[in-house]
Amino acid sequence: MGYAEAYALQKRVVAARKAGAIEDVLLFCEHPHVITLGRNGKRENLLASEPVLRQKGVEFHASNRGGDITYHGPGQIVGYPILNLGAIRRDVVWYVRMLEEAMIRATAEFGIPAERVGGKTGIWVDVEESSSSLATRHSFTPSSVEGPLATSEKLAAIGVHISRWVTSHGFAYNVSTDLRYFDLIVPCGIADCKATSLEKLLGRNVEEKEVAPRIANHLGKLFGLELKEASRKELLEKLQHAEEAAMVSA
Repeated sequence: MGYAEAYALQKRVVAARKAGAIEDVLLFCEHPHVITLGRNGKRENLLASEPVLRQKGVEFHASNRGGDITYHGPGQIVGYPILNLGAIRRDVVWYVRMLEEAMIRATAEFGIPAERVGGKTGIWVDVEESSSSLATRHSFTPSSVEGPLATSEKLAAIGVHISRWVTSHGFAYNVSTDLRYFDLIVPCGIADCKATSLEKLLGRNVEEKEVAPRIANHLGKLFGLELKEASRKELLEKLQHAEEAAMVSA
């Protein structure tokens, strides 16, 4: 789904959730090549000119999410949790940590020790430790380190928006992403930041369907929610009913 179409869908879901017309929703998307800039991002972190972006088939969009600049594309899971955080826990920092935790736990199920880096959102992998872990370890406790390690690469990025305690935007997890597209930006505005993917770390082909259910499962547990899979058609029907009801009541 194109980024603009997904953003329009998010806005519809957010409006319905604020009105209490639908339940919490977790959208999983895969976007064509696109670079997005957060509301506090710096345009100079876009390293490619408009002609280069057009040549490579990459769109550019400004966004009202937090965070700086990032890339979305094929082989990447983009998750948009649209939750009434007011009914769960009114704590933005905790919410972001839980997004990280869900992805850390999902990554651990593939034998990869992901971690947090102090002062920076998202999840990171020490590529040297990861190689050692795959060879010698079967379990571990995810850790949080105080500064970026020389050998750390970013596996997933986070950028959220919260209005009246309803969340939108979310996270991007690299499964089999073509990492060359990150050369078009300064990822997340962090100099010398390198991106990695689960496929690169494991040294084998990985499909999104192996990963997305694991992330969803951990998000459900962390937020105390029961997740039920729904098709896009089912979601759109619910939205239509909610919007029609709102028009009648108005």
